[in-house]
Amino acid sequence: MKCQDLLAMLNDYVDGDLAPGVCAELERHLAGCNPCQVVVDNIRKTITLYRAGQAYALPREFRERLHAALRERWKQAGNAGGGPR
Repeated sequence: MKCQDLLAMLNDYVDGDLAPGVCAELERHLAGCNPCQVVVDNIRKTITLYRAGQAYALPREFRERLHAALRERWKQAGNAGGGPR
């Protein structure tokens, strides 16, 4: 199995919707492919965090940069006629 094969089946794998034989093949690939392990681990962690439904406090500096960028985008969209109505 190649990495692109794993990525094509990733959603079904994480959801547990693949046949056992295919899962075994994917797991063999994962055992020897660190980049794919990282992708699968990140997907699983994202799903876990999403299901927990807990808010995550952003660091103050990041939050301020994000808000500034959003305000700038909002102003640009308003000046281009594409702002909120």
